[in-house]
Amino acid sequence: MRASKEVARKGSSRKAIYAALAGNFLVALTKFVAAVWTGSSSMLSEAIHSLVDMGNELLLLYGLHRAHRKPDAARPLGYGRELYFWSFIVALLVFALGSGAALLQGAMHIVNPRPIEDAYVNYIVLAFALLFEGASWWVSLTEFRKDKGSAGFLEAFRRSKDPTNFMVLFEDSAALIGILIALAGTWAATTFQLPALDGVASVLIGLVLGMTAALLARETKSLLMGEPADPEVVTALIDIASADPAVLKVNGIVTVHLGPSQVLVALSVEFADNLRTADLESKVAEIEDRIHVLHPEVIALFVKPQTPSRFMESRQRRFGISAPSPGQEPVGP
Repeated sequence: MRASKEVARKGSSRKAIYAALAGNFLVALTKFVAAVWTGSSSMLSEAIHSLVDMGNELLLLYGLHRAHRKPDAARPLGYGRELYFWSFIVALLVFALGSGAALLQGAMHIVNPRPIEDAYVNYIVLAFALLFEGASWWVSLTEFRKDKGSAGFLEAFRRSKDPTNFMVLFEDSAALIGILIALAGTWAATTFQLPALDGVASVLIGLVLGMTAALLARETKSLLMGEPADPEVVTALIDIASADPAVLKVNGIVTVHLGPSQVLVALSVEFADNLRTADLESKVAEIEDRIHVLHPEVIALFVKPQTPSRFMESRQRRFGISAPSPGQEPVGP
């Protein structure tokens, strides 16, 4: 059941990316034509924004492809973190290319303002852009809702281990806001006969992209450094190990996501004293088998037989702490 859910999640991630890629291609093409025709700074910024988004979606697809390669001798734990790496690169591109180009273009237009010609072309193109981007945004929002379950949007964003789910949604949301700003900038520049307002709109678009990039970079950096599994998964893993009659106590657990559906787990477990070496090895194998069946996302599991006193001594020696804080995952083994 879990395996089928992971396959479905992978498919939904690609679905959102493909929808965004198609939408941005149509939008970028029409925006560039309109920018050349009208000379609008905000329209050119929006065109560059859409072009950058296209590149970002291609990088996310490349990251998904690389992340699902099978483990080998060079990478025995697999390539899951490649998705996190390329997602971080996407966040940097949104900032450097999308935000940077919009800010630069806007500043240049404020210093040397140029009247917008045939403003109606901007309105037509931006209306189509709203349609294309809106369709892409709806697909990404629908897929994000499926993945987040009953959690709130902010909580789901912070807890998500699949950056493709929220990156496409954030990019599409920023694109919609940018289109509305471009519409307002075109209207203000033509209505008040102040071409510099078009440049101001471009600067505002750059700021929106910059804030979006900062949020994406912060979250993807956290994933790249390694985040623990959700508390529900941690509790389930402890319960599975504790259910074995030969296990007296689970001293501690460490979990790290190597990819959206790839988790490394280390368990410190106290076993019954009367177990011989062969019996101990058999019990460890049984625990591993049960965990792998119920949680196939656990691609690497390390069980360390250890008494509670030895576990606490090790924690004190290595980390300078003696007990986990309430509600926190114990450090170890």
